Amino acid sequence: MKIAKHTVAAIHYTLKDNNGKILDSSQGRDPLYYLHGEGNLIPGMEEGLEGSEKGNKLELKIKPEKGYGVRDEKLIQKVPRSAFGGQPVENGMQFQTGQGHVVTVTHVGLETITVDANHALAGVELNFSVEVMEVRTASADEISHGHVHGPGGHH
Repeated sequence: MKIAKHTVAAIHYTLKDNNGKILDSSQGRDPLYYLHGEGNLIPGMEEGLEGSEKGNKLELKIKPEKGYGVRDEKLIQKVPRSAFGGQPVENGMQFQTGQGHVVTVTHVGLETITVDANHALAGVELNFSVEVMEVRTASADEISHGHVHGPGGHH
């Protein structure tokens, strides 16, 4: 069976940047199960896996436009220190905004704190080594809910 819309695939992956640094990996964990064609993975990953079968090993190089997007300088803002309610704030800390976005603190000043709402991997070329572990037909429930149930999903 080939990976196509409304199939469930299980993959093992290792993600590296262009310098070969490992950014994420499923090694030592269960494979990642996902419902194909529903936007559960970044676009470049789904496009690269389309048509693959159990046992296939792939090397996928994904440009930022098909990954976590290009960096957008408009997503970097200075916020009054008072917006953090007096709690201690340090570079690298992450906060969730009222709109559900995650921002990362990039500079702490006396009056303002600079936050960046870009994804940490925005603007980064992604290099995935992927092995397809399983491919199966999705259930009607999985298709209607848009995600995997059972192994690798919720019950």
